[in-house]
Amino acid sequence: MHRGAELKRPVWDRIGGLVSGRFSWALALLVLVIGGALMGIAGQNSSAEQSPVALPPSAESAKVTALLTEFPGGDQAPVILVVTRHDGGTLSSADLAAAEAARSRMLAVTGIGGPPIPVIAATDGKAALTPVPVDSKLSGFALNDMVKSLRQAAADGLPADLVANVTGGPAFGADIANAFAGANVTLLAVTGAVVALLLIITYRSPVLWLVPLLVIAFADRVAAVLGSSIAQASGMTADGSTSGITSVLVFGAGTNYALLLISRYREELRRTSHHRQALATAVRFAGPAIVASNATVVLALLTLLFASSPSTRSLGVQAASGLVVAAVFVLLVLPPLLALFGPKLFWPFIPRPDAEEITTTGAWHRVADWVSRHAGRVAVVSIAALAVLTTGLLATPVGLNQIDQFRVSADSVTGYQTLSRHFPGGLTDPTRVIGSTDKADALSQAMQTAPGVVSVTPAGQTGNGLTQWQVVLDAAPASQSAFDSVAALRDSVKKADPGAMVGGSDAQALDAKDAAIHDRWVVIPAILIVVLAVLYILLRAALAPLVLVAATVLSTMAALGLGGWVSVHLLGFPALDNTTPLFAFLFLVALGVDYTIFLVTRAREETPQHGTRGGIVRAVSATGAVITSAGIVLAAVFTVLGVLPLIVLTQLGIIVGLGILLDTFVVRTVVIPALFTLIGPRIWWPAFAREEIEAAHDA
Repeated sequence: MHRGAELKRPVWDRIGGLVSGRFSWALALLVLVIGGALMGIAGQNSSAEQSPVALPPSAESAKVTALLTEFPGGDQAPVILVVTRHDGGTLSSADLAAAEAARSRMLAVTGIGGPPIPVIAATDGKAALTPVPVDSKLSGFALNDMVKSLRQAAADGLPADLVANVTGGPAFGADIANAFAGANVTLLAVTGAVVALLLIITYRSPVLWLVPLLVIAFADRVAAVLGSSIAQASGMTADGSTSGITSVLVFGAGTNYALLLISRYREELRRTSHHRQALATAVRFAGPAIVASNATVVLALLTLLFASSPSTRSLGVQAASGLVVAAVFVLLVLPPLLALFGPKLFWPFIPRPDAEEITTTGAWHRVADWVSRHAGRVAVVSIAALAVLTTGLLATPVGLNQIDQFRVSADSVTGYQTLSRHFPGGLTDPTRVIGSTDKADALSQAMQTAPGVVSVTPAGQTGNGLTQWQVVLDAAPASQSAFDSVAALRDSVKKADPGAMVGGSDAQALDAKDAAIHDRWVVIPAILIVVLAVLYILLRAALAPLVLVAATVLSTMAALGLGGWVSVHLLGFPALDNTTPLFAFLFLVALGVDYTIFLVTRAREETPQHGTRGGIVRAVSATGAVITSAGIVLAAVFTVLGVLPLIVLTQLGIIVGLGILLDTFVVRTVVIPALFTLIGPRIWWPAFAREEIEAAHDA
């Protein structure tokens, strides 16, 4: 046994004895009581009521939004009532009067007064619009309830031949919040069902699957309230999407940890009839791999704190907290339950001490042996195939606009599309410019001469020397032309007033896009540094971590290429969301290294006795089944994100699901064993001396 492993043994010997002893059930009960107390203290998790916040507070458009509250009516935000005929015909004077009446009913709901605003008819006469102010401080389910009431008020009493849609910024926010209403319950139900089915298939036992599933399900509920409480206490914004992703991670990673532990427990039961001793040995060997894997993913998630997007930062805190909870429950609650029930949990396939040795027999041993005998050809072909898949990135656009966020029908989207057909794009949602009142003439001239500007209208002043203008742009909303116009407008007004700022929906979309690009450039290198550091600490080898990370990154890029192509060209989504590449890269690298750690820690255990080739073959033989099961479970769990109605989560589920399958069946099974065999004993230097490995191989 290698000296480093011997130094670790006493700690894990004690932990293994603690969680497998006769009174270990008391430890499990204590952890469950503490978890229940935390849920009681933290209260109900309300993060699902909030919409994602992609815009950092430091963004120029966010500062404009904050300043707007200082202007008259700045505490209000308009929803827009759009009225058309069912048959698409021209609106009559009676129809316009009905639209005016609908607006009056909506104003009665909001309780906000103000000067009357006439209904505006389109130049083609086929649509009419009118703004209705709502409280700009409303958010989450409160905003959703308000918009729902406004839609009901608009529809009540409307002639049967008219159609009323409510759109605008608050309506989009309400529809996003509504998208998560009950969605997390559906997500948990589907995730639990998928995990249960796959555990039944894996263990072929009518009972065993219940134990890890119940442990992980309880851990998920503790993680949900604890993670959102930590995020909120840290001043971050928890929302429905981050809560959903956190649950998927807890279920997926927690199931992986349970599969690894139970797999090693079953292996040890084939060597001894003392089930508590077998469980203690399983914890001793699987525990370090679970802790190292968990630490890698948690540290990788915490790199999201370097991001500028509030929702992205919140996801890092929530998901990291959730995975720590998952590891604690798998290591401290699951083993005592396994010890309490004993080997009969595996019925009808109870492991016996006279069973075959899995490291030298079985399908995975034959696969690993064949790969190692043809390492050169296998490495070239598999790496070339992954490289080809990465080219899908070249044909995958990135950047969804506001109306393309929903996978299902939304009234705000329908209304917005109706507006786009009948009114100039910038008229219904003008860009906002705020600058110094004493430079108003210069600013007005600068705005009027900026490219893409149709009209400039003063929209009020404050007592502290600021003036607001509404600027109509001649470009489709959130299009590249709109982004170019906003950028040109910003350059133009800052020449007249360096303190002037440009906001509005198009500016917000541009700032969110720039924030996502910034986050990719900052967070992705941080993820790679974290993963490399953990692998160097774990393996203490110079070359192995570099090879493992390079293989994982290639697999990740292949998954992004394949998943992006499937999302855009096969499923017909307009583009990848701005945040999808970062989240997909994070989950694929961090979770891919999960399986790498499961594999290489076993290879490190076997190499001193069996050489580099023998060690990696035995490692694949021993972990092939559990890594395959874990990979299929995790891929299926991520695919479950598709039950949520936002395209970004569906895309994330597709890309991560495909990437995990590539990791499972190509990288861990083929690429890494082939590369380790080709490189030979040098892969482990200086952790093992080359002479030591060669002597083991010769023996």
